[in-house]
Amino acid sequence: MEIIKAYTQEIPATRFIGKKYTDADRVGGSFGAKWGEAFETGLFGIIEAASGNTDKNEFFTDSGAYVGLMSASNNESFEYWIGMFTPVGTTVPDGFQYIDLPASKLGIGWVYGDESEIYCNEQKVADKLGEQGVEIWYDDKGACWFFERYQCPRYTTPDDKGKVILDVGFFAK
Repeated sequence: MEIIKAYTQEIPATRFIGKKYTDADRVGGSFGAKWGEAFETGLFGIIEAASGNTDKNEFFTDSGAYVGLMSASNNESFEYWIGMFTPVGTTVPDGFQYIDLPASKLGIGWVYGDESEIYCNEQKVADKLGEQGVEIWYDDKGACWFFERYQCPRYTTPDDKGKVILDVGFFAK
């Protein structure tokens, strides 16, 4: 595993729509089963249709990706969301939750490797971004917001070495 790219990205105000989970929803220590449910129920197609854009919801670079959005702090319960960034004002489908986010700066790291080794490298990405002067943002409750972005084809199509890229992003100052 290596971080092959680290950069910042500006995004407009967005509405993240998806399903929210806690540590109690983990199966075998992960949220893999919840991702399986998301694909079985057509979660992403429902979100894309609600946004009025079935062409992968692309309103900023890589916004059409499926996302595992996380919030972690010492003071609040861990949150794990499965969903997508959508334009502000997108109608939230029944049974879904949302978070409205202001225009933001993101710190992004591309984690490259075999699928078995690319997960749980958030701290390494944060360290790499820190080396570049990117400061991680914490909300008013002391929570850090970060995500895994499963961008097609970086994540979905292995290269000639059988490796893929997982985007790991942090909301930054």
